[in-house]
Amino acid sequence: MNSSLTAPPMRSGLHYYLEQQFNSFHNFPIETDLDNLNADIAIIGIPFGDPYSMGEASNDQAFAPTHIRQHCGRALRGLDRYDFDIGGTLLDGKDIKVVDCGDVIGIAKDVAGNHARSEQAIRKILAAGALPIVLGGDHAIPIPVFRAYEGRGPITLIQVDAHVDWRDVFHGVSDGLSSVIRRASELKHVDEIYQIGLRSAGSARLEEVEAALAYGAHLIPDIELQEVGMKTILDRIPDGGNYYLTIDADGVDPTIMPAVAGPAPGGVNYPQMRTLIQGLVKKGNVVGMDIVEITPSRDINGITAVTAGRFICNLIGSAVRAGYFD
Repeated sequence: MNSSLTAPPMRSGLHYYLEQQFNSFHNFPIETDLDNLNADIAIIGIPFGDPYSMGEASNDQAFAPTHIRQHCGRALRGLDRYDFDIGGTLLDGKDIKVVDCGDVIGIAKDVAGNHARSEQAIRKILAAGALPIVLGGDHAIPIPVFRAYEGRGPITLIQVDAHVDWRDVFHGVSDGLSSVIRRASELKHVDEIYQIGLRSAGSARLEEVEAALAYGAHLIPDIELQEVGMKTILDRIPDGGNYYLTIDADGVDPTIMPAVAGPAPGGVNYPQMRTLIQGLVKKGNVVGMDIVEITPSRDINGITAVTAGRFICNLIGSAVRAGYFD
């Protein structure tokens, strides 16, 4: 693949930092030639989205893909280790090829092109028949990812988030982090939308909530989740679908994911996330997942990154056992 689209660590400024600190996820092989990709699962970092201001063009969340990789060893000590969440080793002794595709490059003089480069990278991963797992910066990152699934619908979108993210335009930006679900709703290949863990108050006003309800989005506040449990929520999602899971770290209980820009008490806890991820794998076809909005400088003992790694291990381990790659 053309090196202007994706690469492991890069060269100057932020790129120099990545070069010095880069480790692939669980030391899986690094594969940056997406035109000739041969993999079952592709981990890819997308650090840069469409910022609201110059100060957000390269914020701390851009370091999140590297941060997650650095702490993945605490999420899984080795591919030979028994994982009680999934009932065995990660790949279950099967010949499953997992690769790390590095990070999509952000170009300082072409901020608007970040989404285009990200979409192209995901399209190539999907064309190769691999399952994309995206390590993101802010929550604008999934917008080009969703677009890359064109022609692969209908897709049921599952969002874990404290916030509804239905702003149309914010600070003159329509593809920013507060608009991610609004943009998804406009795609022909996106069908039902489930938004789990909503709580507190974010950027949404009454009009955004009304827009979500008018679309038919299933809004599941955290108070409802805690009353009925994740199994009940999971049972509401139709079986046999193609599911894409987008996880905003601030949708998760801040005791296990404290490193976020907008923390709020409550949220989806680890057993609930495990139930959701494994349940989606069993009830249909999980076609992709992202984890976004991690702010590394606020992490405590790396627990946020470790938790993100555990979510990924649950997806991979469950998908392997469900025969996704047989």
